[in-house]
Order: sequence, then structure tokens, then C-alpha cells
Amino acid sequence: MSWQTILAIGSGGFIGAVLRAYLNGLISHKFPHDLPYGTLGVNLIGSFLMGILIAYFMYTTLFSLQMKFFLSTGILGALTTYSAFAIESFLLLESGSILLAFANISLNAFGTIIMAGSGFYATKFFLK
Repeated sequence: MSWQTILAIGSGGFIGAVLRAYLNGLISHKFPHDLPYGTLGVNLIGSFLMGILIAYFMYTTLFSLQMKFFLSTGILGALTTYSAFAIESFLLLESGSILLAFANISLNAFGTIIMAGSGFYATKFFLK
């Protein structure tokens, strides 16, 4: 991997991590609840954006390799919060909130796949 690609990923990661903290806080503030909606919202948004990007990458030649890594691995890799989702789900299980834990797991697992597919197909539709 070239130093340009590494720099692109690192720069994107910085932006994505800051976006994650901001969006997570914003969503958590707007929707205070026992279920971690901040993490869910960030995962859903990130998955939708990943679907859009991958469709663009597949159907256009607008982006260089470094830009692809900057946007996908960098920004979106740091934006989505799978590790936070995992520990939050574990802590819900650990606290005995079985129903909330499974709701969180289901919404994140299926919601992110649906959002990624939605972003992909919406972009594919508009590009063709």
C-alpha cells in the first residue's frame, strides 16, 4: 500500500471519527432512550452512504484509488461504530435487558444491510 493511500485513509479516519462523535451525540440528545439510538443512527447513515459510494465506484470513474480509500475505508470506516454497537449490545445483555439487546442487535444488523442496499440501488438507479 502506498504512502498516499495510507495518508488518505488516515485523513478520512480523522474526519469520520469526528463525525461519529458529533452525530452520535446529536442523535442521542434528540432521542434519549435506553436503546443506543446514537450508535444505531450512525451505523444506518454510514451503511446508506457506503451503498452510495460503492455504486459510484462501480458505475463511474470519477474517483482515484486514494479518494476511494479516503471516503470508504477512511471516513466511513471511522464513522460507523461496530465496536460501539458490540459493547452496547453486550452491556444490555449483561444488565438483563434481553429484549432491548436483541432489538439493538436486530435493528443494527438488518437495518444497516437494508440501508447499504438502499443507497446502492438508489445511486445505481440515478446513474443509469
